[in-house]
Amino acid sequence: MPGFEYEEKHYSEGYTAVCGCDEAGRGPLCGPVVAAAVILPRGEIIEGLNDSKKLTEKKREKLFDIIKERAVAYAIAEASPEEIDEINILNASMLAMRRAVEALPCPADFALIDGNCSRGFTIPTETVVKGDSLSYSIAAASVLAKVTRDRQCAELHKLYPEYNIAKHKGYPTAEHMEAVRVHGVAPIYRKSFLKFLDKE
Repeated sequence: MPGFEYEEKHYSEGYTAVCGCDEAGRGPLCGPVVAAAVILPRGEIIEGLNDSKKLTEKKREKLFDIIKERAVAYAIAEASPEEIDEINILNASMLAMRRAVEALPCPADFALIDGNCSRGFTIPTETVVKGDSLSYSIAAASVLAKVTRDRQCAELHKLYPEYNIAKHKGYPTAEHMEAVRVHGVAPIYRKSFLKFLDKE
């Protein structure tokens, strides 16, 4: 279960606003990669909060509102499919996370970043592998990013029902790849993720 060990380590060093940051949607074939940054009140325990991947959709939706209500500050940002194709998915994920951190209405002075990579941030950072399972702030960010991304997929499904995005959330399932073969490449797709089309 996540806790505040990482946050408190940096508060004890003199930082005053430690945010957690995570992204959702690195793997899908379509749509943006979404990132969120969250500053929680020190010691704020939100019941049931965990890595978004370990929660049901219903639980994530409920926590989404609670996190926004209780957070000192939060922000959600993204990088587009065009940006992903231009600078690659890792750099686009970093871009989305930097945008989220920089968009916080109350600025953070330290950021905990999920994963093992941190690039280009204007404030000090610490990377935390499996951070969404270890840090409350990162777990909160993972929920905001995941729910936002899933809601975007629901909207993309309405625009392009032939791809059935509501079901697979854009991930490269056999059904999804076959739909791309049959219906072609819509503007929402990450062209650099469609290498499977080159092999045919």
